[in-house]
Amino acid sequence: MKSLGICLGASTITFVEVHNEIINNKKEIKVANIISKVHEGNAKANFFEILQNINPENFDRITVTGRKFRENVNLTKITEPEAIEYSLEHLNLDNREYNVLVSAGGETTIVYELDADHKIINVHIGNKCASGTGEFFLQQIRRMALEPDEAIMLAKNEHPHKIAGRCSVFCKSDCTHALNKGEKKGAVVAGLCKMIAGKIIELLSTLKVKNVIITGGVTKNSVVMENLKGQVNKLLIPEQACYFEALGAALYGLKHETLKFPGIDNIYKEGESSFEFLKKLGDFTNKVSFKNMNHGKVVVNGIYILGIDVGSTTTKAILLDKSTNEITADVYLRTNGNPVEAARNCYRAIKKQIDDKKIKIIGLGVTGSGRHIVGLHAFTEGIINEIVAHATASVYFNKDVDTIFEIGGQDAKYSYIVNGVPADYAMNEACSAGTGSFLEESALETLGVKMEDIGEIALKAKNPPNFNDQCAAFISSDIKVASQEGIKHDDMVAGLVYSICMNYNNRVKGNRRVGNKVFMQGGVCYNKAVPVAMAALTGKEIIVPPDPGLMGAFGVALEIKKRLENNLLEEKIFDLDTLINRDVAYKEPFKCAGGAEKCDIGCEILRVIIDGKVYSFGGACNKYYNLIHHLKFDEDKLDIVAHREKLIFGKYAPVYETEENKKTIGINRSFYTNTYYPLYYNFFSLLGFKVILSETATVEGQNASLSSFCYPMLLAHGFFDDLLNKN
Repeated sequence: MKSLGICLGASTITFVEVHNEIINNKKEIKVANIISKVHEGNAKANFFEILQNINPENFDRITVTGRKFRENVNLTKITEPEAIEYSLEHLNLDNREYNVLVSAGGETTIVYELDADHKIINVHIGNKCASGTGEFFLQQIRRMALEPDEAIMLAKNEHPHKIAGRCSVFCKSDCTHALNKGEKKGAVVAGLCKMIAGKIIELLSTLKVKNVIITGGVTKNSVVMENLKGQVNKLLIPEQACYFEALGAALYGLKHETLKFPGIDNIYKEGESSFEFLKKLGDFTNKVSFKNMNHGKVVVNGIYILGIDVGSTTTKAILLDKSTNEITADVYLRTNGNPVEAARNCYRAIKKQIDDKKIKIIGLGVTGSGRHIVGLHAFTEGIINEIVAHATASVYFNKDVDTIFEIGGQDAKYSYIVNGVPADYAMNEACSAGTGSFLEESALETLGVKMEDIGEIALKAKNPPNFNDQCAAFISSDIKVASQEGIKHDDMVAGLVYSICMNYNNRVKGNRRVGNKVFMQGGVCYNKAVPVAMAALTGKEIIVPPDPGLMGAFGVALEIKKRLENNLLEEKIFDLDTLINRDVAYKEPFKCAGGAEKCDIGCEILRVIIDGKVYSFGGACNKYYNLIHHLKFDEDKLDIVAHREKLIFGKYAPVYETEENKKTIGINRSFYTNTYYPLYYNFFSLLGFKVILSETATVEGQNASLSSFCYPMLLAHGFFDDLLNKN
């Protein structure tokens, strides 16, 4: 008998063919064929393609398992837990000690508790955050220009860099900022692997004994598996780990009658969509104007300023003619997790563009998330934040601009301009779904569309679905559901474009005002569909400046020129060959002791070697930046947070005399307590109660949370545990 099992997963479609054969008068089950394919968001097309190639009418029985898409096919269906039980039975494990199976897949991690007969008795499902999944790991190493095998090899011999596991956005930020501060790629990958293992252990935390069978694509990551081995009692990785559910579906078919194959034309159920739909983008192209400007030519012995924008995803550089403000050379390339090397590649590209002409560069400005490390490498004082740089560029093109929408690789920012100066500002605090890297990664990984092709496809779409506008993980899930429902490919691309603009409006701009002259810039604006979607959602006419991805680099160069002219910065000669040939090396990092400020964070500080001199670099505050640049401040006067704490917990919470044996009220030092403590404290104190406040966030309390809360919520658990310890 020939039985076919199909698993329609969130990221992968897997087909397993099994035969029931008689060998030496005994029935034996043989796995005859395995086909596994990443469907890249087009589950329906890939499902049909594989079906047609394997001649399904030749199988005696066909069974389907997997996610929501399985409900759309006219074949016998079983749930994933059922499929897992059939595969466990096939394993025929003599060891009855294994009490849990972990399914670690592309988009979710699920823990199944097992009884002594390896039947499922309980299920623990991770939250919908993507940070502990296989897909997220692949996204992050792709940002570092690494293949999976290469990334795992690098990680094997490195100390893991600490990476947040609470949210895919924070995790992504940790990776980006670590790389931008000079951390080794291997250490960051090792940190990712440790975090993924930690997410699995988190789901296992309620189990006293952890004898684990693990399946799913994550089992291919040996570093994650090694991390797990050190934290569980036993770990078994079956040979069938990567096709476990599909195998179970095939085994089900050997024991049960299944529906006959209805033919390719009748295999798919056409049903109503679960999505609402938006207006086509093509109706709003007249509301966006794309500006152009001519670039100048380099003149021998001319005077120039170099502007560099070191972003999380891309690094941009321009050479500004001081006399004409023309861009005479420009480069736009990937940061690839190494900001200094990206900057050096920019210098090389600019040198090549100017044909090695002799010029005089009198200033070098750096902006972007990697500005500090690149500024240190260049030995420049011209380190300027992105808000100022982008505002300077916009005002240069139109003095009446009052609103700037800027969407970068990992950050999205809003600025309101008054008289040419940024007066209000906001950025994405906790969601990457409204950024360029999310658009690029989602389009490529779930829809198989390259960044440069998104705009053309989206503008042709007729009926874009309304995807979720909050979490990147949820939007990715929505795309996969839409694919499984048969929504057209170009409509999904347009829906994705809409989604990042909806996220920007809801999560970044919020209820802030939008003026009369709106500029939209950042690398995503090369994709013309994005500003069109923004115009459709805001109802405003949008102006896209020339070279929108270069506005940070152009703006920082203009700002350096202004500061030189106003004697706010000293003129300094920068040589391209010197910058290109200046190597960077790293010594072992150290833990900051906190110093006079008695800081207890204990930041890991990198030691960077440039031109033979060691510089301490990094940390949560500006301590080491100030040391490098010989800056001194009176921290007590500038520490407004400490001053506020003295007011709330000191001046406005006076000591009251209370009788002994009075009832005590404990107030948890978390969230709004830091704002309303004087109200709570004085109210209960004047009623005659003794009021105490939690003092420390215990580690035991934080660990007792047993979930992926944000850091403030983890602290709240720790503070609450401290109150419990005070009785």
